[in-house]
Amino acid sequence: QVQLVESGGGLVQAGGSLRLSCAASGRTFSTYVMGWFRQTPGKEREFVSAIGRSSDSTYYATSVKGRFTISRDNAKNTVHLQMNSLKPEDTAVYYCAARPSGYYSRPYAPSSFDYWGQGTQVTVSS
Repeated sequence: QVQLVESGGGLVQAGGSLRLSCAASGRTFSTYVMGWFRQTPGKEREFVSAIGRSSDSTYYATSVKGRFTISRDNAKNTVHLQMNSLKPEDTAVYYCAARPSGYYSRPYAPSSFDYWGQGTQVTVSS
């Protein structure tokens, strides 16, 4: 079991940057693959980025590749999402999520993740 709490959202102008953080409880944080997702009203939750247990692998949605960077600190039970060159279309509620490692037919689908934070709002003004 793990509890997740996001922080760092806010209002920023287009072209600006924000750094989201996710603090996890529990002693097994390092065993989980961590992900970031986002959702806007009326749309399905979409994958943004994920990182392997020991930061050995990272994955990004095409829409954010080259602008966002995911990282984790297993000693501090935290995962971060550095978001640069933000665009109005990045506006959404951003969620941190966790799942055990292993084989998944859809490893970056929201349904594959077991634990979720409450979300943090990111608003990018044009």
